[in-house]
Amino acid sequence: MRRLQGEAEATPTTPRPEPVPRQFERDEAAVREELLSGDFDPGSIEQGDEIHYLKPGQPAAMLKRLRRGQYSIRSEIDLHQMTEAVARSAVTLFLNEAIRQREYCVRIVHGKGLRSASRGPVLKRMTERLLRQRGDVLAFASALPAQGGTGAVLVLLQGH
Repeated sequence: MRRLQGEAEATPTTPRPEPVPRQFERDEAAVREELLSGDFDPGSIEQGDEIHYLKPGQPAAMLKRLRRGQYSIRSEIDLHQMTEAVARSAVTLFLNEAIRQREYCVRIVHGKGLRSASRGPVLKRMTERLLRQRGDVLAFASALPAQGGTGAVLVLLQGH
């Protein structure tokens, strides 16, 4: 930078005030207000949580191997865009058909429930309840990140 002739170097006589993060303060206030005034479901905080289950009497190593992705996935279903009732029926039919076809390791993509707002992960919870109720489910666990992470579940089925 070049100075003009006769220009003196200006030095401030008083220090500048510290900047005030007003936008940050407004954002924080808006979040507090939204949490206090809106329909808030604590379950929605747990959207990223892993789910898993091992049928009583089954070896712990089975669940460990499933969680590590060591079983070959034979079939899958994606529940995105389905209502809870339609998804429940689709999962039931899918599992019955998988057993009939002898496909004992399957993936159910239920999503993370990010568009369910305060209701939380509706399809994920429905899938978990349904799987726990079925006698032919040996184990299930959230998928590895490359397989859908907490938006999908791997299921081991018992053959007949």
